Amino acid sequence: MPNWSALSFVLLAFVTCPILLEAADREEALRIDRDRIRLRTDLKDENGTGTDIWIYNDIETAKKIARKENKPIFVTFRCVPCKACMGFDAEVAKGNERVHQLARQKFVSVRQVEMKGVDLSLFEFDFDLNWAAMFINADGAVYARYGTQSADGPESFNSMVGLEKTMERVLKLHAGYPANATELKGKLPKRKNYKTALEMPGMINKSKLKGTTSRRNCIHCHMIHDAQNMSAQESGKYTQEMLWRYPLPDNFGLSIDARDGAKIKSVKRGSAADKAGLKTGQSVTHVNGQAIASIADIQWVLHHLSYGDDTVKIRTTKGEQTVALTKGWKKSDISWRGSMWSISPKLRVWMPPVTAADRRKNRLPEDQGALIVKWINTGSAGGRAARNSGLRQGDIVIALEGKPMKMTHRHFNLHIKLNYKIGEELPITVLRNGQRKNLSIKLVE
Repeated sequence: MPNWSALSFVLLAFVTCPILLEAADREEALRIDRDRIRLRTDLKDENGTGTDIWIYNDIETAKKIARKENKPIFVTFRCVPCKACMGFDAEVAKGNERVHQLARQKFVSVRQVEMKGVDLSLFEFDFDLNWAAMFINADGAVYARYGTQSADGPESFNSMVGLEKTMERVLKLHAGYPANATELKGKLPKRKNYKTALEMPGMINKSKLKGTTSRRNCIHCHMIHDAQNMSAQESGKYTQEMLWRYPLPDNFGLSIDARDGAKIKSVKRGSAADKAGLKTGQSVTHVNGQAIASIADIQWVLHHLSYGDDTVKIRTTKGEQTVALTKGWKKSDISWRGSMWSISPKLRVWMPPVTAADRRKNRLPEDQGALIVKWINTGSAGGRAARNSGLRQGDIVIALEGKPMKMTHRHFNLHIKLNYKIGEELPITVLRNGQRKNLSIKLVE
């Protein structure tokens, strides 16, 4: 038997508040802690070390503590290998004093670093995010979501001030629970025919993913959206309307202050929000009856509305207004979404922007968009088709459909997804050894 006294510090390093365990439970607790240490090491999770605030990758333990102490649960979801949001994650994990005070004293706090065993019937958010958080009750009621991204960048909406304000709003919701349960009911995901990512139709490489989690077989958040995309395409249920996930209220003219999460920063003149009578400086308290604690909460409501003509009721400190939405209102720049790469057609070619040196070498004007072919995945049908169509590593793509390139590599990818189908050909112009060549790339997958 292990020496419990010598190892008890290991357990306390992962748990927000110590739990008195029966002797029969101690062996299991130690095994779980060894798994946590291994996972943290394998994932090279530096932000997950050196703090006693977080229960590491164990939501069920958090629920047990939350029931005992009557506290809300604060779960952060972080894709450790992703560079985006690394600084924000470090601040949340072990940098910001005020957030840490709240996380330690008022919440049961969890650092979740993989999606493999997460209950997707409870934890659903915008899975294209590199960092996200959810706040729940131990009984499964959802208080709030936090984490928002756009084409402006992965951290353009996240702030420590905004997170703190969301946490304070969650504490008020928790204090009023369950009397306010009707305001929270719509925050629960719709029932699905699966519970975890490994059970999802459309999730590829399941045999590999079933193994013990390491850096090579971790289920990243975006893979949930990938699986949804794959399943929809395979079943013939895919439509482009599915791509416009978690739209911002900016789509109908309502800009929310990112450092507050609920206060209206501006209203675009002549927009649907303006016509509805919403005003700058008002604070949004409810959207379609759901209590609002963050921008992500607003997005959750908008995500479930129709792509076509619809309405949304926005209650502020000055009353409730109905905003009329017209068909196509969800459309925005979604080129940043990682799950876009799982949508067909798939070119299977990595083409980052040319460097300044390559631009000078090939005498390309500064305003000339240009992508260089760094890698062709010939292990895939799409990559083989691209090579068979004449594309070569080192080619510089300078024109699309006979017109000069005016887009980033992400917008190039999005353009293909929105405008082409499998079986069609993609007309591009490349520079190879200083010579222009016109190619037609067969799109096969």
